[in-house]
Amino acid sequence: MSPRKLKIHRHPAAKSNGRPPLLFIHGGYTHSLCWQVNFIPFLNAQGYDCYALDLSGHGASSGHEQLDEFGLADYTDDLTQAVAELPALPVLIGHSMGTLVAQRYLIDGKAAGVALLSPVPPTGTGGTASRLALTNPAFFEELPNAISGTPTTRTLQVMAQVYFSPDMPFEDTLQFMPMIGSESETAVSEMVILPFMRTGRRPDIPALVMGGSEDQVFPASLLFFTALAWRAKSVTVERAGHMLMLDPQWRDAAGALADWLATI
Repeated sequence: MSPRKLKIHRHPAAKSNGRPPLLFIHGGYTHSLCWQVNFIPFLNAQGYDCYALDLSGHGASSGHEQLDEFGLADYTDDLTQAVAELPALPVLIGHSMGTLVAQRYLIDGKAAGVALLSPVPPTGTGGTASRLALTNPAFFEELPNAISGTPTTRTLQVMAQVYFSPDMPFEDTLQFMPMIGSESETAVSEMVILPFMRTGRRPDIPALVMGGSEDQVFPASLLFFTALAWRAKSVTVERAGHMLMLDPQWRDAAGALADWLATI
C-alpha cells in the first residue's frame, strides 16, 4: 500500500440516488481537475457521489519531487488506497493512462463496474508514438512548452490537433493548459512495453469502453480490442477527440456514461 499522501477530491451529490459512488482516475500528463469541469457536476446533478483521485506526483497529491520513479504499480497502489477510503465499492472511471491503472487494480481489487475512456490499447503506446512522429512531429517539440506552462500559439495549435475535437477552437485550449503537467518517465516507458507486461484476470463486472471518433492519440478503431477483452459495451462519440471530458462533445460522452451507469 502506498504510504504517500494522496488527495481524493470529494464531490457528494446534493441528493444521492443510492447507486454506487464514482471514482475518477485521470490520465497521464494531467490531474483530477480534468474531471471536475464538466463530468462531475453533470453526474452530481444525477445523484451520483463523485470522487476524483490525484495520482502520486500529480495535482494535490505528494510525490512531485520523485515523479519519475513512479510506475503503474505505484499508481495501482494509489487506487487501492483510494478505494479503501470510500464509503462503498465504487464504479471506476479511468481515462487514457488511468484505464491501465484501473485494469491493474482489478487484477486483485474489486469494483462495482469499470468505464474505460480513451483507453490505452492492449498493444501499448508504441504505435501511437510512431504515428505521431510521422504525422505530427511538432507534438514532441511542443509538449515541453505545454508542460512548462509557457505555451506559444503553435503549442496551442498542436495540442488542439492532437488532444481535442476538431470542433474545439485552439484558442479555447488555453483554459486547459493548467491541467497539463509532467508525467513519470517510468510510467511512460511501461506503457510502451505494455504487451509484455502481466495482464492478469478480468473480473466479471459491468464494463464500458468509450472513445472519440476523432481521437488522434488512440484511434477509435482500437476500441474494439479493449472492449473484446472486457466483453464490454463500446461507445464511439462522434467528432470527439482524446479529451472526451473537455471537448465540445462532452455532454454526449457524459450522457452515454450516465446511460450505462443506470444499468448497473
